[in-house]
Amino acid sequence: MGTRAMEETPPPLQAGSKPHLEKLTLGITRILESSPGVTEVSIIEKLPAERHMISSWEQKNNCVMPEDVRNFYLMTNGFHMTWSVKLDEHIIPLGSMVINGISKLTQLIQSSLYSLPNAPTLADLEDDDEANEDQPEKPHFDGRSAIFELDSCNGNGKVCLVYKHGKPGLAHDTEIWFLDRALYWHFLTDTFTAYYRLLITHLGLPQWQYAFTSYGISPQAKQWFSMYKPITYNNTSLLTEETDSFVNKLDPSKVFKSKNKILIPKKKGPVQPASGQKGPGPLAPPSAKPSSGSGNPVRK
Repeated sequence: MGTRAMEETPPPLQAGSKPHLEKLTLGITRILESSPGVTEVSIIEKLPAERHMISSWEQKNNCVMPEDVRNFYLMTNGFHMTWSVKLDEHIIPLGSMVINGISKLTQLIQSSLYSLPNAPTLADLEDDDEANEDQPEKPHFDGRSAIFELDSCNGNGKVCLVYKHGKPGLAHDTEIWFLDRALYWHFLTDTFTAYYRLLITHLGLPQWQYAFTSYGISPQAKQWFSMYKPITYNNTSLLTEETDSFVNKLDPSKVFKSKNKILIPKKKGPVQPASGQKGPGPLAPPSAKPSSGSGNPVRK
């Protein structure tokens, strides 16, 4: 009951309405609000979590929460920031930055893929592919790792807090990974703090997590990236790849300019002959001969 009460939140607030919210968002709201077409930048304010809530989570899951995750929840029990764009008088939700509260920081393995009895679980999809030497060892669904969901990414995948060596989970044994919709793992960061900075500096753009995969973001998402470029130094190559040759980039200065139409005078067409002038009408054939049965005999 206490957990549920702590996560009840008031209506969204304007991002710059309180000083602590400005610190929480690292000042990113001012950049968004000054961007062309951006509107409705808001944060759902959440109360800090109580220490006993963190202790209960650790005892329930047999995992020690990392210090940076603990400090985050002691400041706010979850995070939810959104922003929209206005196109042709329509408001389109675009950016979304989410970190689940403690009650939703649940273990991924607990749910099955289907609701049928004896249906396969994620553990049944475990493969034995060896990890590349350049990449960290991937998480395992079969219990060798303890996986907790931080963000459902609006259905585009899941960002997870991973205890790499299962339970009991040690605080220094955690990493942040992205699980795409095909159930492939992609490494994001070593620490929650580093991931939080990625989340903020990518402005919550759609599918931004796919920038850290081998196949990258979709062409549609790349258009939004070209308009609202993430504030990072390592993703500038995303906008200069060969695939950009078929991406129709949007220019904010043209998309959001005023819709006042300028009247352009029409060009005058050829002047039609008057009714009294000679010459065939517009529908007359060019060489029409009078019929022999007509009332006008042909003179020799």
